[in-house]
Amino acid sequence: MGSSPRVVLVLGAALLTVVSLLAGWWLGQRSLGNRPLDPSKLELEKQTIHLRAEVSRGQASEGQQQRLLQLFLALDDKTAATALLERMADQQPGRWSLRLMLAELRRDQKDPSGAEREVRQLLNLKPDRIEALQLMALLQLEQGRGAEAEALLTKAYQQASREKASANALAIGLLLADLQQRRGQTTAADALYKRLAADHPDDPRPLLAQALMRQQQGKTREALDLLDRARRLKPNQPDTRLDDVAAAWGLEPLRRSQEIKAPQTTPQDAPKEPGPPGP
Repeated sequence: MGSSPRVVLVLGAALLTVVSLLAGWWLGQRSLGNRPLDPSKLELEKQTIHLRAEVSRGQASEGQQQRLLQLFLALDDKTAATALLERMADQQPGRWSLRLMLAELRRDQKDPSGAEREVRQLLNLKPDRIEALQLMALLQLEQGRGAEAEALLTKAYQQASREKASANALAIGLLLADLQQRRGQTTAADALYKRLAADHPDDPRPLLAQALMRQQQGKTREALDLLDRARRLKPNQPDTRLDDVAAAWGLEPLRRSQEIKAPQTTPQDAPKEPGPPGP
């Protein structure tokens, strides 16, 4: 994996529409799982016992099930959390995010085959679901199956590109290019970034992705030039993400230096008006 602090393959979704990998609610559960929900662990366990009983009787509401999942995560009981989440996903097949959460939880428990099984259910229903493609590619990459991941994303990208109404072609294309880059195929990734920029001339995301690759290659000046090109796409609509990216790369001083305008002409330097003719 690269040394970049971003999550593997996150560029394709996070920089684009910032499509959440697991949806906001799941992120909330994960953060709650990393800190106590109440001052006392004993209190958590009491709540867990009560809600377990409600679930067993089939009387637990959706909110109670979500609360119980929070408690399991807070108590670091991943086995119980997985069982509950599987039940919730089966009961609410329309909530695809539950299945994605389950896949991520299985991955977290070192069960890649189980995680893939869950993701495949999502892709069977909607082959271009970007979050499912992202997680599947990550799972395959982590298992040394990079070629398989690339084939998956290539097929999805080609299909989305053929469908004019598809809004996912760019997102999938960026995922594919990022994967190619991580597999050392920088020439192919660069070509795809350029194609995406040409196909989506008003969107700064392909330029951002290409700038990131240049920065990782140590080509800071080219990265800055690409950021400036992205900024100029919509000069009347400032995008703070561009400055955030530059700052995150430690390029802020250089970014500012590029924005310094040419020195203003001072009165002393200004050309003098021709004086009156001499005597």
